[in-house]
Amino acid sequence: MAWFLFIEIFKYIHMKKLFLVILMLTILSIGCVSKKKYNAQLSALEELQKMHEKAVFDLDICLSDKDRQKTTINTLEIEIADLKSRSNALLNQLSDLSVITKAQAESIKKSMDNISSKDAYIKDLQVSMARKDSLNLALVMNLKGALKDINDTDIEIKVEGSAVFISISDKLLFKSGSYDISAKANEVLGKVAQVMKSQPDIQFMVEGHTDNKPIKTPSIKDNWDLSVLRATSVVRSLQTTHGIDPKRMIAAGRSEYIPLAKNTSDAEMSLNRRTRIIILPQLDQFFKLMEPKN
Repeated sequence: MAWFLFIEIFKYIHMKKLFLVILMLTILSIGCVSKKKYNAQLSALEELQKMHEKAVFDLDICLSDKDRQKTTINTLEIEIADLKSRSNALLNQLSDLSVITKAQAESIKKSMDNISSKDAYIKDLQVSMARKDSLNLALVMNLKGALKDINDTDIEIKVEGSAVFISISDKLLFKSGSYDISAKANEVLGKVAQVMKSQPDIQFMVEGHTDNKPIKTPSIKDNWDLSVLRATSVVRSLQTTHGIDPKRMIAAGRSEYIPLAKNTSDAEMSLNRRTRIIILPQLDQFFKLMEPKN
């Protein structure tokens, strides 16, 4: 572009001088040339004038291009400066992020340590629960073995959740409307006590249930009374007759409010009159697992 500009300026100066020279020669010779020759010289002069005007036009275009290019260069310089500024800002942000990451590294490490600790805690719980399930299964098998000669409809042994339930029908334990234990009941309770004695760490609750038939006697006010008195009679028999440590037992009554059937027939009412021995889960083992370890 610089060479082009130089050439155009040179052409302009050269043509301007040439034009003046030709003009002077024409004036000097105008009086001594023929009309034909004069016209030819005039045409040549006009042609030179056109060349001059074109050179001036080209020069203007060149100068205009130069201005546009200068403007473009200035714009590019501004954009470059802006890009540099943004790059520096991003570098600063990355530096800040690097600092944050370092600060978070310790927190992440602590979180991972906590996860590992909780994972170990969960594994301990799983082991303890598996051990508890094994104990419950062994207990159920022992109870079923001890009570194998008892009618299956009169006594039921099952595991629900983490507890073992022994449900004994009313007719095995008591006479109707009474809380006095029968001779047959003592035989059944004696077999249950043998299994309980083999697991001295186990605690259990004796829970009385009734049907919804109202009862009121000089010694029994209602079904609440009857359910609790029957539970107490079972606990007392296990303690005094069969030698179970009383600290291992709880007596409770549920009255008529957790029936197995609707109490619309004698058969249904008979199902609802029952005593349950609930072998409680050993929660202290789980509480010990939850204690912080040094």
